[in-house]
Amino acid sequence: MGIFDKDKWQEIFATIMKNKLRSFLTALGVFWGIFMLVFLLGMGKGLENGVYKDFGSRAKNIMYVWASRTTMPYKGFSTGRRVQLTLSNIEYLKQKVEEIDLIAPRNEVGPFNMEYKGEGASYTVRGELTDMPLIEAFKIHEGRYIKQSDIDAARKVAVIGTTTKDVLFGDENAIGEHITIKGIDFKVVGVFGPDQEKEWTRSDQETAVIPLTTLSRTFGTGDRIDYMVVSAKTGTRVAEMEPKIRRYLKEMNSIHPDDPQGIGGFNLEKEFQQIQGLFLGIKVFLWFVGIGTLLAGIIGVSNIMLIIVKERTKEIGIRKALGATPNSIVSMILTESVFITSISGYLGIVAGTFLIWILNLLLTISGGDTENFHNPEVNWYVGLVALIVLVIAGTIAGLIPAMQASKVNPVVALKDE
Repeated sequence: MGIFDKDKWQEIFATIMKNKLRSFLTALGVFWGIFMLVFLLGMGKGLENGVYKDFGSRAKNIMYVWASRTTMPYKGFSTGRRVQLTLSNIEYLKQKVEEIDLIAPRNEVGPFNMEYKGEGASYTVRGELTDMPLIEAFKIHEGRYIKQSDIDAARKVAVIGTTTKDVLFGDENAIGEHITIKGIDFKVVGVFGPDQEKEWTRSDQETAVIPLTTLSRTFGTGDRIDYMVVSAKTGTRVAEMEPKIRRYLKEMNSIHPDDPQGIGGFNLEKEFQQIQGLFLGIKVFLWFVGIGTLLAGIIGVSNIMLIIVKERTKEIGIRKALGATPNSIVSMILTESVFITSISGYLGIVAGTFLIWILNLLLTISGGDTENFHNPEVNWYVGLVALIVLVIAGTIAGLIPAMQASKVNPVVALKDE
């Protein structure tokens, strides 16, 4: 009796139709288990996408470094001294820390009044070198960013943020035009902005970036910098270079080696990895809840199959008396169990996926994503794993009842009747 045996399937459907409510309630447990698994994983993915989206396309293997006040006296310097980072610190780090890939320093002054043909507003002015767009993943909407030749010649060129451009130029072309910053003439060579507009990226839109050397000569900032962003080479973790950066900067700026302050830093890679670990834990938890709910449904299927075997004891006894083999009996019970489990589980997958799709559609219609929630989805491997689990679950659910049916003694079964 093969899996495509017509008589076998007629018996299975007859049994299901004979006990419609029982079959429905049995299937509902499996449906709900797989539905919850798919839905919870889809919602978890939406939360994960939302949090990762906040990181944008910027480099993840970076750290921010700045100076702060010391808390320990050292080499004649008193406690509470304000440390100032300089360009010489950057060159020293490049020589000493081989794990470093890029260093992007930044200095800010202002806000200063910026004007173009009578239109004006006050914004901060940033002095930078060339690597910041590579690390922060800025979008260049028009023109270009700062070039090395601009830095070498200390040119009076500016790359303005999108808000600065809108306020000063409106719909007019800004590239090649001249603006005044604190009364000093600068040529606009580019318009830039963050890769996504958030509350904390507003400063990137409301600014003008000029070469760091130009900032030093024009506004008298010398070689000092406010902070730097440092990226690690491919295959190197920020945690490997961070202690070296702190040590060498303390050494250069006469800060006590054990001073917890003086040199501050923020390891973005560490935070990103912590979030990855958090979502891995969430996924494991969601799978645990989903599988647990599914197992409850599977146990229900197994119990119902045991009842079915009990009710069909005489029938099974007659089959065996007529020569049916134990394997054919096992096959019949397993097929019915797998069929109920697979169909109800498949409908659960479809329902869960459909609900996720509806939610995505509603988010799109409403104008976008909520905070920390973006594009809930069900990955293909979730469906594949769910289908495999269903087949295995159906087999396990029917295995005990099937083995019990195969051991029915036809003489005892007929005698009991």
